[in-house]
Amino acid sequence: MGMNQTPVSERVHIGFFGKRNAGKSSVMNAVTGQDLAVVSDVKGTTTDPVYKTMELLPLGPVVMMDTPGIDDEGELGELRVKKSYQVLNKTDIAVVVIDGMCGVSEEDLKITERIQKKNIPYIIVLNKCERFTQEDERLRVQENTASYLKTEKEKILLVSAADKSGIYELKEELGALKGKEEEERKIVGDLLEASDFVVLVVPIDSAAPKGRLILPQQQTIRDILDADASAIVVKETELAGTLASLGKKPKMVITDSQVFGRVSKDTPKDILLTSFSILFARYKGNLETMVHGVKALDILEDGDKVLISEGCTHHRQCDDIGTVKIPRWLKEYTGKELIIETSSGTEFPDDLGSYKMIIHCGGCMLNEREMKYRISCAQDQGIPIANYGMVIAYIHGILKRSLSPFPEIEKLL
Repeated sequence: MGMNQTPVSERVHIGFFGKRNAGKSSVMNAVTGQDLAVVSDVKGTTTDPVYKTMELLPLGPVVMMDTPGIDDEGELGELRVKKSYQVLNKTDIAVVVIDGMCGVSEEDLKITERIQKKNIPYIIVLNKCERFTQEDERLRVQENTASYLKTEKEKILLVSAADKSGIYELKEELGALKGKEEEERKIVGDLLEASDFVVLVVPIDSAAPKGRLILPQQQTIRDILDADASAIVVKETELAGTLASLGKKPKMVITDSQVFGRVSKDTPKDILLTSFSILFARYKGNLETMVHGVKALDILEDGDKVLISEGCTHHRQCDDIGTVKIPRWLKEYTGKELIIETSSGTEFPDDLGSYKMIIHCGGCMLNEREMKYRISCAQDQGIPIANYGMVIAYIHGILKRSLSPFPEIEKLL
């Protein structure tokens, strides 16, 4: 696959963070061997994150992200610092660049702590180290930095963007950090044994393209087959008849959230029942956050703002789920006068502070990185977030049942 074909979302994202004038752009340029980002002696030249896609061996295709200084001042500066912190939510590997001559500051400690808290693999780079010529001097600087930043000495590299010393080592370290890919996750296969069978309930929705199943449905069927189990796909109107005519009890019924109420009535209590959106929230590692988020429905007040966010921009149907159905159900469930705002496609507000809750679609059209970014931004700002399916199930009183395949999550409700 040529470099140009690797989608940005699939590339390893490397974020460079640090104070103004620590030399972030210069270090990044030394690593890439190209003069990409703006480099000058004026403090704070980078005012917005700069993204560069490139091939970096031994890592392969990467996105390099240069961020504004984390010590920027004034009202505009504060916004820039906030942007830098938000870039952390897109970062696979973080590089904190510190001016070796000035030493470590409070801001460096703060961003390192945030990186550690988010479990992002990182490297600390002390730049401008061409002046440390004695070995014992270099070791002392490394040890002092490690103890102040509460990290291991191995994570601290002494480099010089000016004479390129230490840059090769930095590239090698970045390569080593990419490490092992996540182990193969399953959508539902880990809950099944060979020869189990599963009934999928798929309403033939006017919003679905003619003659096609939507992506999550296809992926789920594929995952069931990979587990050597079988799948039967029915419309919601056929479920009761199908269950009655089958000689054997299915292991599980998986339904589209929109017909959850009816399917719950038609599925005997001794059969596990869940929904595509719950399975996908679990698959993407968001289930626990979403279950906590959905409980915010019970504390909404008159005048509270709720953001309903959709990942794709398909043409609205007359009874569209995000703009019509969910707002109507929210009003019926809470009995409150809420202010509903919507966003779709790639629009997602940077500042979520004015919202009491975010309700997001399942995100099947967003890549995982973008979805994770949105959830992390909500978490950083302390705003509860849940997805359409969870909200629908909760409002109809069936979320607890639909979490029954996951007892550890079910008890959070």
